[in-house]
Amino acid sequence: MAVKKFEDLLVWQKAQDFAVAIYQNFSDSRDYSFKDQILRASISISNNIAEGFDRSTNPVH
Repeated sequence: MAVKKFEDLLVWQKAQDFAVAIYQNFSDSRDYSFKDQILRASISISNNIAEGFDRSTNPVH
């Protein structure tokens, strides 16, 4: 079964869950610069997976 969209990738789904957990854990943080940095980094994981998937290149073995 070929994956047709990145949303079907288990790793992308786990990255989304991770970002939600980070948002929940840092919701009360008052260190705003660190909070902003860690939130952006957590979202970046799933964004990078989606970007790599959309390049439509075959992996080199």
